[in-house]
Amino acid sequence: MSTDATSTAPEPIALPVTAVTCLEDRAHIERTAVLDLEAGVQRLRLGPVSALAVDRTLHAELTSGHPASVLDVRIVRSWTPRGPRPSADEDSALRRRVHHLEEERLVQGQRRDRLHARLDLLGRLAADLLREIGEGAGRGETERSRWARELDRVDGERDAYGEELRAVDARLAALDAELREARRAMDLSEHEPAELVGHVELTVEATAAGPAGLRLSHLTPCALWRPAYRAVLDGDSLTLETDAMVWQRTGEDWSDVRLTLSTARSALAGDPPRLSEDRLTLTDRSPAERRTVDVELREEEIGDLGPAPVLGLPGVDDGGEVRVLHASAPVRVPADGRAHRVPLSAFTTAARSEYVCTPELSPLVTQVVRGDNQSGHALLAGPVDLIRGSGFTGRGTLDFTAPGAPVELAFGSSDDYRVVRLTEESRESGGLTQRTVITRTVRLHLSRFSAPGEREERVVLLRERIPVSEVSAVDVRLRKEVCAPAPDVLDTEGIARWDVTLPPGGRRTVTLVYELSASAKVTGL
Repeated sequence: MSTDATSTAPEPIALPVTAVTCLEDRAHIERTAVLDLEAGVQRLRLGPVSALAVDRTLHAELTSGHPASVLDVRIVRSWTPRGPRPSADEDSALRRRVHHLEEERLVQGQRRDRLHARLDLLGRLAADLLREIGEGAGRGETERSRWARELDRVDGERDAYGEELRAVDARLAALDAELREARRAMDLSEHEPAELVGHVELTVEATAAGPAGLRLSHLTPCALWRPAYRAVLDGDSLTLETDAMVWQRTGEDWSDVRLTLSTARSALAGDPPRLSEDRLTLTDRSPAERRTVDVELREEEIGDLGPAPVLGLPGVDDGGEVRVLHASAPVRVPADGRAHRVPLSAFTTAARSEYVCTPELSPLVTQVVRGDNQSGHALLAGPVDLIRGSGFTGRGTLDFTAPGAPVELAFGSSDDYRVVRLTEESRESGGLTQRTVITRTVRLHLSRFSAPGEREERVVLLRERIPVSEVSAVDVRLRKEVCAPAPDVLDTEGIARWDVTLPPGGRRTVTLVYELSASAKVTGL
């Protein structure tokens, strides 16, 4: 690595970025240039390029039919130190401002020291005066007028100097803040930062002189992307715009590049897992274990497509298959480390809207909108901005959705509804079978508050769950004859559903009753 470039070094050939494939945590950069080759072996210097380029991923090839071949390609990095400070005669207005603030700060600091000395002297004077008054009173002296006059003068001077000291402290605090900002602005505007720059050294061999096209590619860290969406609900139509949020701090701007977005994870190892021995052993159950069946109630989330969610910045959820998306037009992404929104696609589909409530989780009634994915590509999991007639309503999440599959979005809760959930439980044990029967009753009170003049009825989908038994010793039974009304649907996961129709200002009560019956061997309920 060299420290500086000599004056006799040839001017490097420009090697701009023309195409970028942004991966989950890095970017694959592609550069193109036209080289004017001479006959024979020659070494060319191209660039500058990002110093963060990964050397082992560097690949160069000649794209035209020119009779030439690449012998060697490498990245050479150079370090440019900070430039010298400008002379005093050529100081800028900002530098003179910093000098003026430093001088004023010095003056105010000296003034504060003098005020502290005066206040200390006045404090000692007041202590001497009080001691003199105490001694004189002990000897029978009474000089009340002189003592009062001296105390008033000392107190007045202490108050005046104290107020002046507070003003000086406030001015010093303001000077410190202004001086920090001025020095920061001067560092950013006048000081040349140290810079690490990379250049590509290319060795080629040509049998004849002439132009030849070059394509060079490499991986670069400090770049990533995540999907983002914008959903607009307009009556019975849903418009979903797919964007990509791109961050990059590679040291060079991407200007008018063809952007490709991929979910490939090039950093993952491709080695198969190591097989280890797994021994299974059988043990006899104890007499106590034969007599009892230990059960427990546990919560289980219903599985869905895609990987399990993780805390922090999530990865790209692609459903287990590499997805590739393309920007419709050349884009520009500066190397400032900020998020830049790149539009990818947009489609409008018919919207099917319904109001859904799961009182066990939340007493709110949520408007859920469903439509078909007509984008032509998979919708990856990511945040979505929700917009409807009144404007921006909030931000939700979109799960992974395959092409043509239904899209489900929650557009927030509706304030027109109120849901109250009450539960009761009774337990009975005995009889010839010695079974324990637990009866649970869930009552859902649903109310609708409507504006004057509203006549339209609305259907609210209520969802409530009942336990699902995994052992034969425990039986769960829905008592449809007692439910009012009976659930419209009860699936294998134990989710009961009702379609409740509410007129304006209407009220409905839904009652769900089910039993858990367990034999005498069962413990844990």
